[in-house]
Amino acid sequence: MTSPDITLSTTDYDRLDRLLSNLNADSIGFTTLSQELERASVVEPTLLPANVVSMNSTVRFRLASGKTSTLTLVYPKDAAQSGNTISVLAPVGCALIGLKTGDTINWPLPNGDMSTITVEDVLYQPERAGAYHR
Repeated sequence: MTSPDITLSTTDYDRLDRLLSNLNADSIGFTTLSQELERASVVEPTLLPANVVSMNSTVRFRLASGKTSTLTLVYPKDAAQSGNTISVLAPVGCALIGLKTGDTINWPLPNGDMSTITVEDVLYQPERAGAYHR
């Protein structure tokens, strides 16, 4: 299975690039997020399709096991222990950035196993709500 195309807003791309520039290359998530940024199509925030997972989006997704989760994709500093958020540097978080509703991607899980991750719905997206510079 090939990886689906991903789309990022210029705002998210710039902030994620800045995040990476402040991390060591051996930090968790550095390599995978770097690779995702390299392959992303980048558009102005006002042009980001409403069904794309952007930073601070709340997304419902399904793993190959059938387990469904609903989480908000956040920057590491905003990740809460409540279980309602997921850092973009976490394996599943990095997999979700830039995908659109219906996309499926093969991705390594934290335990090293490979799984598919399918975006079922983008329940909230800041750009769709008009929050372009959150």
